[in-house]
Amino acid sequence: MRLSSPNINVMVKACRKAAKILIRDFGEVEKLQVSLKGPGDFVTVSDKKVEKILIDELQKARPNYSILSEEIGLIKKDEEFKWIIDPIDGTANFLHGVPHFGISIGLEHNKEIICGIIYDPIKNEMFFAEKGNGSYLNDQRMRVSARSKLMDCIIFTGGPSFKSNDEDKKLSLKEYEKFSSKVGTPLRKMGSASLDMAYVAAGRCDGFWQRNLNYWDIAAGIILVKEAGGFVTDFNGNDKYIENKNILVTNSKINEQMIEILKY
Repeated sequence: MRLSSPNINVMVKACRKAAKILIRDFGEVEKLQVSLKGPGDFVTVSDKKVEKILIDELQKARPNYSILSEEIGLIKKDEEFKWIIDPIDGTANFLHGVPHFGISIGLEHNKEIICGIIYDPIKNEMFFAEKGNGSYLNDQRMRVSARSKLMDCIIFTGGPSFKSNDEDKKLSLKEYEKFSSKVGTPLRKMGSASLDMAYVAAGRCDGFWQRNLNYWDIAAGIILVKEAGGFVTDFNGNDKYIENKNILVTNSKINEQMIEILKY
């Protein structure tokens, strides 16, 4: 990897160790698809196993850092530094044997994300970034796309889910309809918010929006996109996406066009 720093090295090591379990368990999930029991309980156990490995590795390297993780919640220690972890982002894909999910780790310093890593263990793609040092996919520098017209773009989205309230479901479907009439290719719903953000950073897609995302869903992606030259805002173009949980990620050139559709 071209970008190397103590924190990035710690994150990479943790991801690779956890990924060994994840890949093995994914093979078992594929077998469970045809069983009467189904894979649900197995996936829950897998999620917790991956989380434990990540936490153990990160705590071993940085014992004083706080940790916020999807399954276990907050482990409060040093308030200056905090790891934000999503052990399996794209759990539904994992559950159904769809090979599109990732491990996501962000590092926060004084409420600002300074490092992020998103690892797709199936494709062996390591997306990572550090503040001021750029954004990378394996050993290649990443840049967002240069497309400036929505008609030429591919846009990713997520939701609504069964957890969404009725109002959010209505708004999400309305947004989907509005975008569908303005984007040249169909919208994509891939099922992993962190990988969606990584793909914007890599220039594979041009924008992404979603409602009701948790911090661990987006923490690593925030720094990836920013260091690749993209924009991260809420639907009104402000930086309140962590507070209101509504995030818009773009290559920067289509940001205003997307805000015009999404703002409320």
